Amino acid sequence: MNLHLLRIFFNVAREGSFSRAAEALHISQPAVSKGVRELEHQLDVALVERAQRQSGAKSRVMLTPIGEVLFEHARGIFALEKAAIDDIHARVGLRKGALVVGASTTIAGYWLGPYLALFADAWPDIAIEVRAGNTESVSRWLIDCEVDVALVEGAVADERLESRHWEDDALVIIGPPDWEQSLPGSSLDALNGERWVLREPGSGTREVTRQMMADLKIAPASLMEAGSNEAIARSVACGAGLAIVPRVVAADLLELGRVTLIEPPAMPALSRPLYQLFHRDRRLSPAAGRFVDFLEGSTAES
Repeated sequence: MNLHLLRIFFNVAREGSFSRAAEALHISQPAVSKGVRELEHQLDVALVERAQRQSGAKSRVMLTPIGEVLFEHARGIFALEKAAIDDIHARVGLRKGALVVGASTTIAGYWLGPYLALFADAWPDIAIEVRAGNTESVSRWLIDCEVDVALVEGAVADERLESRHWEDDALVIIGPPDWEQSLPGSSLDALNGERWVLREPGSGTREVTRQMMADLKIAPASLMEAGSNEAIARSVACGAGLAIVPRVVAADLLELGRVTLIEPPAMPALSRPLYQLFHRDRRLSPAAGRFVDFLEGSTAES
């Protein structure tokens, strides 16, 4: 199999577009189309659907069933290629390089700062990039070797990854500023029959929230979704409903009186574990290894 052609197909499938694949590969779109056709000819199979579409309509490139299978193989091949390069760099003791940290949104926004600052001071010649997304996205980036270090807010069930407990993140229940006046009483039962605001599917925060609501026997009247914990907190401040969010996210709004802290006497303290993820078949680069040492040490305050 021609790996150059496979790389072209992989980028088309990942980007969902011949034009975006051409931009990613820095080649022309006709060259991308020709590469996919040549790979199909080489394998004697159709890899992409070529159904006619309406003029002017934009749609994502669709793969055939065989194309989907080949895409997953290609994902593993190019992830292994990245791992091999990282391993070579590790063996020659690379002094300069890059570090890409993938982190769930709350970790990226509230936890990483002190560690990044200390690391940058200690290793000023290493370029640092932070990519923020939900737990599902971060784990996929690590599997695809697009990030060197991964930190997430929820457990990940993938045999290719190892999860290690890193920190605990305190959570609180918040409501609109006038919640106590509109709904008297402080028992857990008062939390039933309300609208609750949750993160989107794929978020570790969402899974933790749903489990906590089940443990507390909270029966919501309806649910809303928001794409970040900050968006959830501000939606609650505007009267959208109740929510469970990290205390660090709600701190400013609580201080300003924009949201109400809800603490029924019978409710236990809420927290969730934060995890480091490791690729079982990938050696840490020198930069990643140094940064993990910072994360596991006591040199930065959380």
